[in-house]
Amino acid sequence: MVKPTRVAVIGGGHLGRFHAQKFAAMDNCHLVGVCDLNKEQAHKVATEVGASAFFDYKDLLGQVDAVLIATPTTTHFEVAKFFLENNIHVHVEKPLTETVAQAEELCFLAKTKHLVLQVGHVERFNPALVAAKDKLGVPLFLEVHRLAPFKPRSIDVDVVLDLMIHDLDVVMSLVKSPVKSVSAVGTPVLTKTYDIANVRLEFESKAVANLTASRVSLNSTRKFRVFQKSQYLSIDFGSGEVHLTTKTGEWVPGEEPPLSIESWNLEKGDALMAEDKAFISAVRGEGPCLVTGEDGLNALRVAELIRADIAKRLL
Repeated sequence: MVKPTRVAVIGGGHLGRFHAQKFAAMDNCHLVGVCDLNKEQAHKVATEVGASAFFDYKDLLGQVDAVLIATPTTTHFEVAKFFLENNIHVHVEKPLTETVAQAEELCFLAKTKHLVLQVGHVERFNPALVAAKDKLGVPLFLEVHRLAPFKPRSIDVDVVLDLMIHDLDVVMSLVKSPVKSVSAVGTPVLTKTYDIANVRLEFESKAVANLTASRVSLNSTRKFRVFQKSQYLSIDFGSGEVHLTTKTGEWVPGEEPPLSIESWNLEKGDALMAEDKAFISAVRGEGPCLVTGEDGLNALRVAELIRADIAKRLL
């Protein structure tokens, strides 16, 4: 019988707790522990999922095959590097690191040591996107809105790395072309970093993407629209609603437009469970890593260009 993969969650906060629950529910992995500097929080989450509590991630050495890192972004590089250097597979929440240079080093380490380095761009596992991908050909224009109420737990980074990074990853995975130009604007509202940002990306493929992200909105919105030749696709990541409008012939004046309109609503599913299962599957050699370190690096590269353009305009 194949042994279960030994895994631990580093960071017992809001997201780490959810990841711990997912791993604890899997048959092919054993959740060894939950690690957090806050001893009370570590004990609370570990007890909830039937695992041990740890307070120093280095104490996990020799006890795990893989870890999930859900600590503040400022610590991602240090923690991920430690485990990769010690031949332990790593799944790190988005963004991969604070800087491109740090992300490049982690990707090089993982590649050199033949380790799985997965990045937590969970929207890739959203059932609405998974189902819609088969309908997409060559995107020409993408319009993305991700708006959310203010949550103090994510203010260690600006809104580009906090929220927009999700959509940058999805856009890059769909367009599959280098970015040619960036035009961005952003501003602080409640914090000292950017809380609202908008960017227009032009790609070498001639595709254009317009993305808006806010973490100081009254209501949550997660909408993704894609225009391609003879088609328009709309995805609501929150509700799971998908609408596809397709041209079916040539329009004749005086007649109804030759359009086929399909609408469907997918069950939200459990994207976080799908993401964590994919990580364990990749670690066990049972499937590919679906969101690689390189994917996280590519999104981070574009994010740095956006942040630099915003900073230039605020001088």
